[in-house]
Amino acid sequence: MSHTPRTRTVIGCTVLVMTLGPAVTSCGGDGNPLSAAPYDAADQISFNGPTGEGKKADPDKPLEVTADGDEGRITDVTAVDAAGRHLAGELSADGGRWHSTSPLAADARYTVRVSTEDEDGRPGRRVLVLDTGKPPAQKPLDVTFGPKAGTYGVGRPITAELSRPVHGRAERAVVERALKVHSSPAVEGGWHWVDDKELHYRPKEYWPSHATIQVRSNLEGIRISDRLRGGRAKPLKITTGDKVVAVTDASSHWMTVYKNGEEINSMPVTTGKPGFETRNGVKVVLGKEYFVRMRSTSIGIAASSSESYDLPVYYATRVTWSGEYVHAAPWSVGSQGYANVSHGCTGMSTANAAWFFENVREGDVVEVVNSYGSTMETFGNGFGDWNLTWKKWREGSALTAGTPETPKPEETARLRPAAV
Repeated sequence: MSHTPRTRTVIGCTVLVMTLGPAVTSCGGDGNPLSAAPYDAADQISFNGPTGEGKKADPDKPLEVTADGDEGRITDVTAVDAAGRHLAGELSADGGRWHSTSPLAADARYTVRVSTEDEDGRPGRRVLVLDTGKPPAQKPLDVTFGPKAGTYGVGRPITAELSRPVHGRAERAVVERALKVHSSPAVEGGWHWVDDKELHYRPKEYWPSHATIQVRSNLEGIRISDRLRGGRAKPLKITTGDKVVAVTDASSHWMTVYKNGEEINSMPVTTGKPGFETRNGVKVVLGKEYFVRMRSTSIGIAASSSESYDLPVYYATRVTWSGEYVHAAPWSVGSQGYANVSHGCTGMSTANAAWFFENVREGDVVEVVNSYGSTMETFGNGFGDWNLTWKKWREGSALTAGTPETPKPEETARLRPAAV
């Protein structure tokens, strides 16, 4: 069997760092160069890091690995720090040079594994250890993930609050790329910048029911800008419960509640009257309060107005920070199912409100349709994230804005000859 490794086609020139597959091992003395144990490629590989004892590499400079001479070429490179973070990189088409494409972490130790092959196709290997220096005095960017650990409804977005503002798209891309969200089962999702200090992450559709979602940051020690470097972030793990979606039709004055796609209850309601119309669109349960004293002054209605009120309210499920609830309204039972008479909340009988209160959790979805009210605010008054189309959501990302919506695997591998 003949092998001509120099003429094999390289599929693409961009290689995201990935863990090496099983090493090619000997399968017997058949003369195939790929069956040989890897040779020491130390004399064929060089890199741009310091080599002296105790010397540190500049974390703000990219790592570069090169193949010396014409006797071999690089076939694969992985660089992983002690925290398990992989350094992304790009390999030239001729295998002569690999360089990192993502920032190195400061004050870290990287193990760099370089795979090569010589002009006869025999595999080689070199392992390098690279220490990076401590960063210059810079402000740290800490990240706080939300919500707190626990179980939530399928509509609860992940939030990331930054300790300092990040303005430019390039700097935002560094931050966004380092914030990792993993769900099981897996779903397509993405980050959206709410403002300079807050990001939200949501899937294309709602989270799956009974999913596990883990969030972490790889920012620590990473240079974001000349005056800003990544700081600490506590990882987060949450789960989702059943998929509970309550749909209120303001025109028919009726709410229908679905659990995992099946209707489990239907009840008459009243929503906002003219001038106080309930917001249309998707909202997310923010919390539940058994008792709330509701005053008209809290929504800008003067105490002396004919529209003023001061009421004790029970079984109040909050869906906006400005004071929209689903709650018991025994004073409007005669209008429920027939007319909209509230000041914006969704009112129902005490028994129905108690059932709703007991059967929804934070993060469950409440959707209002056919109201004459405005659409729920996307941000700032709760979680109206789902009112953005997926296309619009992607436009709020520093990584996907302006790019076509196409599946992108986390890692792209070059084709490699199979072991024999």
